[in-house]
Amino acid sequence: MQLMTKELEKIIPAMYSSENTKLENKIVYAKFFTPDANWTWWVLEYDEEDRILFCMVHGLEKELGNVSLDELESVRGPLGLKIERDLHFTPTRYGDIKELR
Repeated sequence: MQLMTKELEKIIPAMYSSENTKLENKIVYAKFFTPDANWTWWVLEYDEEDRILFCMVHGLEKELGNVSLDELESVRGPLGLKIERDLHFTPTRYGDIKELR
């Protein structure tokens, strides 16, 4: 599965474009997850040239930061499964994502 599509590239804002917006008001444009582990990447911004994502990552801890798309595409979970994109996710305000509560 392709994590970043041309359609997503068109709608995800550029890096730093929402830096003055509170996290709960930022829009999450995509959700990536490990099907065999408990990790989720909530994509907020994207640098297409460097293929860097600005995400809220929920794993061992919750962290806000930059993630390499190339690295995500190469990662395998404990059962050898690749990271996937939630095909049914629609852009949502971070504060409104129910599974975060």
